[in-house]
Amino acid sequence: MTAPSGRWIEQWDPEDETFWNRTGERIARRNLLFSVLSEHIGFSIWTMWSVLVLFMGPEYGLTPADKFLLTSMVTLVGAVVRIPYTFAVAVFGGRNWTVISAALLLVPTVAAFAVMEPGTSFSTFLLVGLLAGIGGGNFASSMTNINAFFPLRKKGWALGLNAGGGNIGVPVIQLVALAIIGASGGPRVLLGLYIPLIVAAAVLAALYMDNLASVRNDTGAARDAARDAHTWIMSFLYIGTFGSFIGYSFAFGQVLQNQFDRTPLEAAYVTFVGPLLGSLIRPVGGRLADRYGGARITLWNFVAMGVATAVLIVASMRQSLALFTVAFVVLFVLTGLGNGSTYKMIPGIFQAKAHALGLRDEAADAYGRRLSGAAMGLIGAVGALGGVGINLAFRQSFLSYGSGTGAFVAFLACYAVCLAVTWAVYLRRPAVRADGAGPAPAEKPQLSYADV
Repeated sequence: MTAPSGRWIEQWDPEDETFWNRTGERIARRNLLFSVLSEHIGFSIWTMWSVLVLFMGPEYGLTPADKFLLTSMVTLVGAVVRIPYTFAVAVFGGRNWTVISAALLLVPTVAAFAVMEPGTSFSTFLLVGLLAGIGGGNFASSMTNINAFFPLRKKGWALGLNAGGGNIGVPVIQLVALAIIGASGGPRVLLGLYIPLIVAAAVLAALYMDNLASVRNDTGAARDAARDAHTWIMSFLYIGTFGSFIGYSFAFGQVLQNQFDRTPLEAAYVTFVGPLLGSLIRPVGGRLADRYGGARITLWNFVAMGVATAVLIVASMRQSLALFTVAFVVLFVLTGLGNGSTYKMIPGIFQAKAHALGLRDEAADAYGRRLSGAAMGLIGAVGALGGVGINLAFRQSFLSYGSGTGAFVAFLACYAVCLAVTWAVYLRRPAVRADGAGPAPAEKPQLSYADV
């Protein structure tokens, strides 16, 4: 293992336990720490408009529909940029791109600081909000990079910790906003606090992170991952988990304001709780998936998400604020758990496919790391589009019915489909022969994904 100028590591084999115990784990954990910091701030900047709209009272001249449209477009950009951010790790190196992507967060933050005042047009707010979407891209590059550092047996926990540490940027910016609103501060105070934090994240990444030569210039991996059906199946499941998490993070405060007449301060008192718990439990979802299998945990998680959504529908129809709030927080927790379990499935699926192709040992490990790293970026991008759908669904539901009930009915149907897909693709047993002697003969070997 060497680290020439530019902090490139030429030899990296985390599946070798001797290497891992001697030097690999220490280096991987250091990179994980500073990856989490950068991704954390990226999530905060991406979701800052979920907070800024709470500051924007009648004097800003925006309707509830305008605010839902604004947050929808911010979510959309955050989803789309995840695709080039995934490629960027292979082109520039994980450490180098972390520095660049962290520094780019200054653009939307400074722009929002400049325009955040009454009298600014909606189109200007929309344009500046679109810039904030680049913060959503940090997740894809961070997950692709960290996936390469850890062995398969530890990916669930490592990826869950990386993603959970990033996701927690959502409740942190909401908590900071709560403190600022409570102290009668304005949105520019909030934005001003994040500018030095962004600079610090970029500098620390430059000083302490590393690039892995094994993922350099392998842009063809994304093409191969895009051709695999499992990439798109997992993308759909991730819409159900992460799409829900990010969509609800943007929408929760607005739903409380518009359906239950909460003031900005009253909404801010509870909006951070769901994203906070959902972020903290994401590593637990990964750890449970490591132990029991990601597909099993994901299946039962969708069952629980469906139950929580049904309770939300009842609470919404009865206008029960207490029941609504509790059920929404529970749903947030379940989205976090599902985020961890679904992401653990990805490397396991490609490892299983490598074994089915006859690859073993280092060759199988390299195949799994290569395709799973590329697939994670694509899955993360498509999954984030679920947040766009959630905000647009809430917008239409409030325009049509004056409440979020219609949107929750649509979400319940989506979770039912996710449940069915998880069972049919990853948990259904292969057909047995009529004599009961075993699986029916097939041209291709039946793969078991129950333990991925």
